[in-house]
Amino acid sequence: MEEKQYDVIILGGGPSGMTAGIYLARSKAKAVILDTGMLGGQMVLTYEIANYPGVELTSGYQLASTMKKQAKSFGCDIKSNVKITGLNLEGEEKTVTVNNDIVYKAPAVIISTGGRSRMLNVPGEKEFKGRGISYCATCDGDFFQDKEIIVVGGGNSALEEAVALTKYAKKVTILHEFDHFQAFEHAVEEAKNNPKIDFIMESHITGFYGDESLKKVRYKNLKTGEEFEKDIDGVFIFIGYEANTDMIKDTPVELNKWNEIVTNEKMETNIKGVYAAGDCRAKQYRQITTAVADGTIAALNALNFVNAR
Repeated sequence: MEEKQYDVIILGGGPSGMTAGIYLARSKAKAVILDTGMLGGQMVLTYEIANYPGVELTSGYQLASTMKKQAKSFGCDIKSNVKITGLNLEGEEKTVTVNNDIVYKAPAVIISTGGRSRMLNVPGEKEFKGRGISYCATCDGDFFQDKEIIVVGGGNSALEEAVALTKYAKKVTILHEFDHFQAFEHAVEEAKNNPKIDFIMESHITGFYGDESLKKVRYKNLKTGEEFEKDIDGVFIFIGYEANTDMIKDTPVELNKWNEIVTNEKMETNIKGVYAAGDCRAKQYRQITTAVADGTIAALNALNFVNAR
């Protein structure tokens, strides 16, 4: 196998991983970002970003492209769409095997594998995923031009994306299991003031139905127990994220009961030389800004660790 030596290996190329790459490369450390998908993580699925300090209204894709360009300009190596086929995080030299033919070696590793959209896990969801069910307004919104859709969820993402989807759909119904929203007040007000948006509260979907594509949903009122059916063209699900930690479940890295990586304030895991940053670690808030902060802290501490050796 071909072997490649680095100071720090970064697993994942979302905002935390790319920030770590920027800081490490600018400090002249030899760093590589290995991502199993497309760079940017969940950020690229965000239609509009209006609260990133110093940046006017932009898309998640554009912000990700800017971060990638910045990291590469400082000399950070970036490998996307790779397959991780081996991982050893113990000992003084950590190794990551890619595509069964390249072994990356480094004394320090930053895990920044992010998260993925949480599913409802009800009948029909897997069958109609991509055929009427979506988890990304940016990716699929334009397929529902002048259609009627449902948005499931009650947090910031659900309400903000519901508003964004009114640019395409003729009607958007927000369906939420509680009698109140968990989103910021400005997001709630914007959704309530949009004439294209209706609300179904204290309810959850119990099944998806159709033929070649989604045609109907069944939902239950959690207060009365009554069930209803609704003809629909599409459903967008925004009920949070799960940590992408499957690749490290067979390693000694400590996870909590939600499979999130446990770290201290220095982003150190329970393994010496292994750090975690972004949505994959146990934390209260998951925003681009908090991911960037995690990446900064992880990079600086990993750099100190490498230099101390």
